Amino acid sequence: MIGRLRGILAYKQPPWLVIDVGGVGYELEAPMSTFYDLPDVGREVILFTHHAQREDSVSLYGFLRESERRLFRDVQKVSGIGAKIALAVLSGVAVDEFARQVQTGDVASLTRIPGIGKKTAERMVVELRDRVSGLGSAPLGAPSLPNDPLSEATIALQQLGYRPAEAVRMAREAVAPGDDAAMIIRKALQAALR
Repeated sequence: MIGRLRGILAYKQPPWLVIDVGGVGYELEAPMSTFYDLPDVGREVILFTHHAQREDSVSLYGFLRESERRLFRDVQKVSGIGAKIALAVLSGVAVDEFARQVQTGDVASLTRIPGIGKKTAERMVVELRDRVSGLGSAPLGAPSLPNDPLSEATIALQQLGYRPAEAVRMAREAVAPGDDAAMIIRKALQAALR
């Protein structure tokens, strides 16, 4: 199992990134919480990883902080939640804030995360309340996507669970001149959580 990678950031387009480790490019999927803090392409990066193997696929997920990886793993232990929703949780809310919402039973805030309905939020509160108590901030070939930041942001929002029309609307409302995809996504997710 791959637990950590240290190498050169060769590619980043939400939600995908490629890390070159000794000439081997590892393709990872990462939440927006990691994308916000990634260095520029060509710089060294260290990522905690989660390796998932199923009958029909093998996936590698990357996180800048151990607390993100732990939350990603814990959220998937809730029945009915997989990697896609776990990534949406990390992309939509900070680890500390998610822990607070679960501990206080704030179902209304949890349902603002894409893919989380009321029943799922209630299950999360019950099943994760004890697990999130210690969470906090810890030290720190890909598919081709369009080069247009608005299109990149729209695609990333769809991959986070938003319907295509909703993703387009969110991205268009969030975009400002000079914004890159990560900034558009961040502003769109912040607006959606208000």
